[in-house]
Amino acid sequence: MAAFGRQHPTSRHPGARGRSRQRTTPDGATLGIIGLICAVAGFFVLGIVLGPVAVICGWLAMGRTWKGPHPIPPLVAVVLGAIDTLLAVIWLVSATGPTTGFF
Repeated sequence: MAAFGRQHPTSRHPGARGRSRQRTTPDGATLGIIGLICAVAGFFVLGIVLGPVAVICGWLAMGRTWKGPHPIPPLVAVVLGAIDTLLAVIWLVSATGPTTGFF
């Protein structure tokens, strides 16, 4: 009966453990899907912008490694984003060729 009014230190806030930190950044699955959408959209519009965005989102979604629980969407985002960026750069270089008088 001496311990009737005392509580265990962890029982003060029973739901606080594990819930004290709120997420402020998107998780890997969300970044992978965002990167995949940017990579596909980059083939049609603004490839020079959306390609690098897709590569960065895919790389961050993979956690900067090639391993993970679901590595397929981020991996596709990185590969398509790199292809998208490369094609946009080739298109820009060919557009400023000797026939346009840029140089």
